[in-house]
Amino acid sequence: MAGRNKAITLHELNSMVRGTLEASFVTPLWIQAEISELRERGGHCYMEFVEKGANGNDIIARSSAVVWRSTWALLKPYFEQTTSHPLSSGMQVLVQVEVTFHELYGYKLIVLEIDPTYTLGDIARKRQEILHALEREGVLGMNKELSLPVLIRRIAVISSPTAAGWEDFSNQLAGNQHGFVFDVRLFPATMQGAGVEPSVIKALSIIADDVDNWDVVVIIRGGGAVADLAGFDTLALAEHVAQFPLPVITGIGHERDDTVIDLISHTRVKTPTAAAEMIISHQLVQLRRLTDLADRLHRGVRDRLATSVGRIEQLQLKATLLSRRMLESKSHRIELLAFRLPLVRQTIKDRTHRLELLRMKLEAANPEHLLRLGYAIVRHKGRTVKNASELHEGDLLQINLHSGSVNVEVRSSE
Repeated sequence: MAGRNKAITLHELNSMVRGTLEASFVTPLWIQAEISELRERGGHCYMEFVEKGANGNDIIARSSAVVWRSTWALLKPYFEQTTSHPLSSGMQVLVQVEVTFHELYGYKLIVLEIDPTYTLGDIARKRQEILHALEREGVLGMNKELSLPVLIRRIAVISSPTAAGWEDFSNQLAGNQHGFVFDVRLFPATMQGAGVEPSVIKALSIIADDVDNWDVVVIIRGGGAVADLAGFDTLALAEHVAQFPLPVITGIGHERDDTVIDLISHTRVKTPTAAAEMIISHQLVQLRRLTDLADRLHRGVRDRLATSVGRIEQLQLKATLLSRRMLESKSHRIELLAFRLPLVRQTIKDRTHRLELLRMKLEAANPEHLLRLGYAIVRHKGRTVKNASELHEGDLLQINLHSGSVNVEVRSSE
């Protein structure tokens, strides 16, 4: 009973706890924690801080915190301007807090200050983790390795239809002083907040289904709070951009900082207007290059034609001279032949007469001719007898006459 008489009320207990805490934590403390929840209400910001164990999953400490309206009005823009990200769940922070305890509301941390440089390091770490993941997958530099088309005419644009950047981009292209004509189509997407990743990925997928009808993809944002850039720092979106089959140009309107998709896209420019100027400049460079090639081709053809004409003229002159010389040579030969023709004719006539004389001599010497004149040919044993002394009595002779032959026997004339 005595112990019960010494019992204190809950309020008294909480007052004692409050006094103990206030006495123990006279000055503010800097603590490291992860924001697990964050909500704004009535100008104040209410957070839940947690600390996770070594495995990164188990929560080993938790505490509620609040940033009062007057402090939040200063901390929020400063943090977002410095980090290009809004304070959000999952973010690691270094905060200065007062440890408080209220008899009715319990234990709470009052946030007095936030060090954005600590969170910047965490953001940079997460970006590096994404880049390393892309490198491990072998896709980190894939989009940068693509070649821009010689001429960029068909442009798929991912942006918000109400964004000033979309209007600036379109007007810059349409009003170019060189008269270039572009086929531009908008694929609407959310350019800030949690909807960035799924909506941009959806737009990329639609373009990929019709990829042959586009030359490049341009992702533009333009204007807006720099804190809204967090949606462009995700692994899923980075994987789609890195592996996209067309060159991706980014101009999301933030000059000071690069998002992950800026780092892996084919070309990064500062603003939507700069994206349009880059495309116009590319066209102008290619136009000048093509014009220079056309001029060189024209000069080459002209020089080749002039050389060919000169060679043809030389060949014509050479052919004329050669033909003239050949004609003169032939004419001279004809004249010689014409001069020698009477001599040849006389030679032929003389030789014809001589041949006739020879023919007559041969005719006269022909045995048949002699036989017709009454002469005979005497043969003894097949040989012509020319001398009577060669014969002996009793030899049989064959006497060939002009007409027929007779056989006789040699007898002595005594």
